[in-house]
Amino acid sequence: MVTMSDVARLAGVSKMTVSNVVNNRPGVSDPVRRRVLEAIQECGYRLNVNARTLKAGRTGVIGLAVPGVDQSYYGMLGSLLIEAAKERGFHVAIEQTGAAAEGEEAAIAQSHKLQLDGLILSAVVLDPREQGGTAWGDFPIVMLGERDFGASIDHVGMANEAGTKAATEHLIARGCRRIANVTGWSLEGVHVVSRRHRGYVEGLAAHGIEVDPALVSLSGMHMERGRKAVHDLHAAGTAFDGVVAVTDTVAIGVMRGLADLGLRCPEDVRVVGFDDIPEAAYLAPSLTTVAPDHRWMAEKAVELIAARLDDPTRPPEEHIAPFTLIPRESTR
Repeated sequence: MVTMSDVARLAGVSKMTVSNVVNNRPGVSDPVRRRVLEAIQECGYRLNVNARTLKAGRTGVIGLAVPGVDQSYYGMLGSLLIEAAKERGFHVAIEQTGAAAEGEEAAIAQSHKLQLDGLILSAVVLDPREQGGTAWGDFPIVMLGERDFGASIDHVGMANEAGTKAATEHLIARGCRRIANVTGWSLEGVHVVSRRHRGYVEGLAAHGIEVDPALVSLSGMHMERGRKAVHDLHAAGTAFDGVVAVTDTVAIGVMRGLADLGLRCPEDVRVVGFDDIPEAAYLAPSLTTVAPDHRWMAEKAVELIAARLDDPTRPPEEHIAPFTLIPRESTR
């Protein structure tokens, strides 16, 4: 069996240097790192993960479970989390849950099975308060998402109400008075859809505008549903001069629907999204959006995993990311 000492001799470095490269620690120059990696490839060295885990009590890997890796927002989030984890010496294993309870439960179970150091879970369904404490144990989990977890677990969320209120008031300041809310699947319960709708309502109320139920479209969270919502509003004869979309992805569908009907954005209808996904700046017209500080969220989530590993008994923390509203062409 090829050992770390064999790699060190072949590369002409110390065993500690090989260990630093294998474990992705800082402090190794690029030329030395390349030399060690070439030596590893040449001699066929394989890290004994089980032995390392038994010795250190950690694997150096944390999990990330998201509803779908094919969604632009989660691709962006995953990239930022990988960067933040690398800064703290972690690797990231990613899986998707399908936004279903069984998928989220499986992600937690698999993280235990693989002896990951922790899990960052973008939760849509699961609530730790409903698990009776048995499924979670002392395993480090950080929840992402917009549900109210009642300070029962480490949680990093967004300013959903404040962000959507700002988006609504931005349209009002641009002269819009018939503002549609193209939102998600349901307004019942506490989740991303209901919270962002609440911000829309608060934004209207702050300017003495009552909610017109005809302007609230429960469309779903995909581009096609945003497009269909615009067609449905138009077919019903509902006049609107602005749209607050629940996400940028839905907003892209809204803008496609406007184009289908020969309506111009922003001249006829102004549109605001939420998330600031990378595509938002490159649309024609570019999309005005609420931009949570995603890098801050990623760094905070990894920080909470590390803190829980160091002190499993510390109280859970909840953090809400700062945001900015980025005006672009879709509301000018």
